[in-house]
Amino acid sequence: MTSTKVELAHRASANAAALYRGRAWWVDRVAQGVVFLGGLSAIVFILSIFIFVAKEGLGFMVADLNIKEFLTSPEWRPTEDSPTYGILALMAGTASVTGLAMLIAVPFSLGAAIYIGEFATGKTREVLKVLVELLAAIPSVVWGFIGLSIMNPLIMELFDVPVGLNVLNAGVILGLMAAPIMTTIAEDALKAVPDSYREAAEALGATRWQVIFKVVLPSAKKGLVAAILLGVGRGFGETMAVLMATGHAINLPTSPFDSVCAMTATIAAELGETAQGSPHYQVLFAIGISLFLITFVINMAADVFVRGGLGMRSKKA
Repeated sequence: MTSTKVELAHRASANAAALYRGRAWWVDRVAQGVVFLGGLSAIVFILSIFIFVAKEGLGFMVADLNIKEFLTSPEWRPTEDSPTYGILALMAGTASVTGLAMLIAVPFSLGAAIYIGEFATGKTREVLKVLVELLAAIPSVVWGFIGLSIMNPLIMELFDVPVGLNVLNAGVILGLMAAPIMTTIAEDALKAVPDSYREAAEALGATRWQVIFKVVLPSAKKGLVAAILLGVGRGFGETMAVLMATGHAINLPTSPFDSVCAMTATIAAELGETAQGSPHYQVLFAIGISLFLITFVINMAADVFVRGGLGMRSKKA
């Protein structure tokens, strides 16, 4: 009698499960599978790119490349009879352009994030957010044309220099390109600060600016640092705009008016003109490996800052 009741109960639960597994259940299962495949494909693509770049350049770096000369020499002459593969000038050009871009982008992006997140309301906030997103959607080649056709003569006229394609030109263009993503991430970090923090500070008599500078910004500093680091990563990885705005001259910069050459621009300019499998071809992939490692470290640092901020918040809670 007991076994019959158990069997009937099992049948009833099976029938209930069959009824439950209707269209909505299958849609949910399919959506879970698509999201899982999407996340897995991102990892696969990144690993595939790294394996491809490493396959082309890692063997040359280990077996044939003088690593000390590669990292410390400013001489980049890959096509001569006695080639030299020094990327110090390329790294200095990339760092100088990115550094100037961050000096321009950080104040503008943080100021815009503070205004959008703390002061703007209603339609004003929505319009500004849309404009920031539209600014981020402008293709890099268009920014390059702006640097080439507008910034170049403007810099020559204002500063009385022979060439306007230099660090200053590329820094301004790259700063404008990096500002939208930094603004978006910084604004998200400010929104993540609980309103109770603001209300408590205002209850103690703090002014609006005191609440922002003494409460909101310190609470969101992890996310703000992550936004800056992601902007730095964007600067290191940019290609076309930097290629068109720097002048593409290989030298160690000593002023903002010097023409320089960036690592990404060197790869873009020279890869199509080299014989596949040649030392020149392989050393360009070695530059790609170096650039990949630099951007990986920057992105990991940003992730650590974000996770650290979340960890501290959960402990305080």
